[in-house]
Amino acid sequence: MPSSAESLANLPLREDLVGLAPYGAPQLDVPILLNVNENTHGVPEDVHAAIVQAVEDASRGLHRYPDREFTELRKNLAAYLGHGLTADQLWAGNGSNEVLQQILQAFGGPGRTALGFPPTYSMYPLLSSGTGTRYITAEREGDYAMTPEGTARAVRDSGANIVFLCSPNNPTGTALDLEVIEAAYAAGEDARAIIIVDEAYGEFTQEGTASALSLLPGRPRLLVSRTMSKAFALAGARIGYLAAAPEVADALRLVRLPYHLSAITQATANAALTHAATLLSNVEAIKVQRDRIVRELGQLGLTPAPSDANFVFFSGLEDPRLVWEGLLEAGVLIRDVGIPGSLRVTAGTEQETTAFLTALRRILGPAGGSAPQTAGS
Repeated sequence: MPSSAESLANLPLREDLVGLAPYGAPQLDVPILLNVNENTHGVPEDVHAAIVQAVEDASRGLHRYPDREFTELRKNLAAYLGHGLTADQLWAGNGSNEVLQQILQAFGGPGRTALGFPPTYSMYPLLSSGTGTRYITAEREGDYAMTPEGTARAVRDSGANIVFLCSPNNPTGTALDLEVIEAAYAAGEDARAIIIVDEAYGEFTQEGTASALSLLPGRPRLLVSRTMSKAFALAGARIGYLAAAPEVADALRLVRLPYHLSAITQATANAALTHAATLLSNVEAIKVQRDRIVRELGQLGLTPAPSDANFVFFSGLEDPRLVWEGLLEAGVLIRDVGIPGSLRVTAGTEQETTAFLTALRRILGPAGGSAPQTAGS
């Protein structure tokens, strides 16, 4: 029987898609899932009840198309974000990936270029490829940092039409200073570059880390994307959004599919935003476990990156694959992001974090990160 790759080769696939692999993390049935940065606390019971009621109410009108402009949702998102934002500055889609795809459809495409700063979110090149946008990269500084001067130089020299700035960055968890974003915006003036600040993990930042939302006034080419998958524990609902100048939403209306947000999706998001305080109550608990992971990994002789997200990226492993497999055998699934000597773990509940750290200590043994034991030892 022919393999999937062989079968695909029989189809007239676009040349720029030949040889590509789809995005995806391993989906394995293990007790503790800490590999895709989900909010493992789940949806509180009272919020769950409110969502169920809202969906039931919406289901009575499913013979009609949903509100194409998702008016109530845009109002609720603006109220949640604050910063003086109004409903006409908000846009939403089925997950932030769809929002990013719509941006590329509107501002990218054949003959245009998108710039990323790896290691960063692996969907950026895939979304670019899917829209016929050329994807190029620029190097970060040491410790995965980005400086205003280096970022501005990369944006200016590349002449990119779209620039991806991920803050907090996935997979490293590091956040950008606002000066870096300001520098990128100014450097993109000649190319009229769209600057996207991906703040998918924005609710988990350390105290004192500022959001790019504060930079929106007077910057019509600056877009800040967010998601309800992480802090709101709604990964399964697929709700992402952005804040920008009103004309950006007008541009995205040109490429969105008709009625792209279902009535069920809108009802779920509106009910969740009405109970935002309850949903976000677990964020502080997650941050406590994140900081605990950073502290204890350091005690094990590893090198965790400073994290403003709900996960920790750590290096110093002699054989990360062996460690990953040992954790999997112990019932804990984390993420191998393909960076030498490194792995990434989601900050879960206190019990899940304890299980991860306990298993990791056993695998590493007394020598710490320099000499992982075999999975069966």
